[in-house]
Amino acid sequence: MTERDGRLLMLRDGALQPVAGAPEVWAEGQGGLLDVMVPRDFAASREVWLTYAAPVSGGGATAVGKGQLSADGTRLEGFTQLWVGTGSGSGRHFGSRLAEGADGTVYVTTGDRGTGPGGLAAQDPMRPEGKVIALNRDGSPAVTLPGHAPGVFSIGHRNAQGLTTDGQGRLWLVEHGAMGGDEVNRVEAGQNYGWPVISYGVNYNGAAIGEGQAKDGMLQPFHYWDPSIAPSGLMVYGGALFPDWRGDMFTGSLNSDFLSRLDPEAGWSEERLAAPETGRVRDVTEAPDGSIWFLSVIDGAVYRIDPAG
Repeated sequence: MTERDGRLLMLRDGALQPVAGAPEVWAEGQGGLLDVMVPRDFAASREVWLTYAAPVSGGGATAVGKGQLSADGTRLEGFTQLWVGTGSGSGRHFGSRLAEGADGTVYVTTGDRGTGPGGLAAQDPMRPEGKVIALNRDGSPAVTLPGHAPGVFSIGHRNAQGLTTDGQGRLWLVEHGAMGGDEVNRVEAGQNYGWPVISYGVNYNGAAIGEGQAKDGMLQPFHYWDPSIAPSGLMVYGGALFPDWRGDMFTGSLNSDFLSRLDPEAGWSEERLAAPETGRVRDVTEAPDGSIWFLSVIDGAVYRIDPAG
């Protein structure tokens, strides 16, 4: 688990313990120590990947790095920054979600850094803002597409706060709209997801965004929310404890205090799982035993869902 101010924690034997060796972070606004990913080969590699707002010239920048967990689990050794975006004094929209692809490629989302409807940074394939970046395990670019900066996998994202693969190895994300227009997108190489040219939301002053809701050459979301739920975290369930939920997509809500379950096979119908514990759900994941864990920002706790309640 990560905490915004830079602490990395591990839950082991029922107790939280700090893990030293995390990078220095720019803890301003939405910036700080952000996502954490343990790759599938952890037993052999001992790698732990982190995203964070790195202190750079001009402010903070979305960054990705990795280290090896020590044998006793108390520290990250040899932490190395592998990729870093452009610095900005804005404390908004770092993106920063991590996912491992079926072939071991590591994907990371970057936000538009608050450049908003008036800026086209997310549409510029040579810039890092508003993208999905693909990296090899050594940090080198996993793709180099024509007309794109090395590593840029897709463009036109606002602020993707959930990223995962499904049982078929396809890459999915959820991203924040403005007022309305939160989206579920399936991410494919070289595709343009529209921000800020098209959107199902409006600006915070009520003004229209871009050119409407559709444009040739820009992909449509599989699902969108209006009004916004501020989706955060993303998981496609594949376990045995909830067989009726296999293939369903789970994301938390940061503004409406529930866990969303979407069923793609039923027209993306939604069930909103709400309880006193589901206040501002930041992340959700499937545990090895098939239970579902989610992180609540309200009380800083990790909760477990299983059929026994």
